[in-house]
Amino acid sequence: MRSFIRTQLWPAFAILLALTAVTGLIYPAAVTAVAQVAFPSQANGSQIVVDGKTIGSSLIGQAFDDPKYFWGRPSAAGANGYDPTVSGGSNLSPTSKALIDAITARVDAEQKANGGKPVPIELVTASASGLDPDISPAAAEYQVARVAKARAMTEDAVRALVARHTTQALFGFIGAPAVRVLELNLDLDGLVR
Repeated sequence: MRSFIRTQLWPAFAILLALTAVTGLIYPAAVTAVAQVAFPSQANGSQIVVDGKTIGSSLIGQAFDDPKYFWGRPSAAGANGYDPTVSGGSNLSPTSKALIDAITARVDAEQKANGGKPVPIELVTASASGLDPDISPAAAEYQVARVAKARAMTEDAVRALVARHTTQALFGFIGAPAVRVLELNLDLDGLVR
C-alpha cells in the first residue's frame, strides 16, 4: 500500500497541485498583468468616464428614446432590455405573433419620430446579444433630421458629429462601418469628443 501511495498517488497529487497553480493562478495572473499594461481600457471593460463618473461602456448599448439623441438597436436582453447580465436575443421565431407585434410597434414609433420614412431594419430588430453599441451609418443618417430639429442644429453639423464617431471596416474589408451611439450622444451633449 505504501508503495502505491509513493509511486502512484503522490505523483498524481503533485501534478494536480502543479497544474492547478499554473493554470488557475500563474497563467491568469500573467494574462491579466499583460492586458492591464498593453490594453488597459479594454481590460477594464472599455468604460466611458465623464467627470470621474462611469457613464457606460463602448461595448454595451444603452436605451435612448429622447428625440434629441440617436437611438440604437432595440434590445431583448432582460425584462426591460439592455441588461448586460442577461445578454441574448428573444429567441422568437420569425413567424411569432409577439415578434411581429413588437417589430410593427417599433416601425410605427420610428416612422412617427422620423417623418414617416422607411425604417432601416436594424432600428426595429434586436441583435443576437441584445446589447449592440453601434448602428450603421445609414441608420444614423435616418435619424439626422430628427436630432438636428430637436437640438436646433443644422443637419450638416449633426452629420459632422456622426462622421466623427463612425468607425471604418478593419483594413477596409473586415467588418462594416459603424457609428458608436453612446459616444455620439455624449458628444452631442458636449461631454466627450
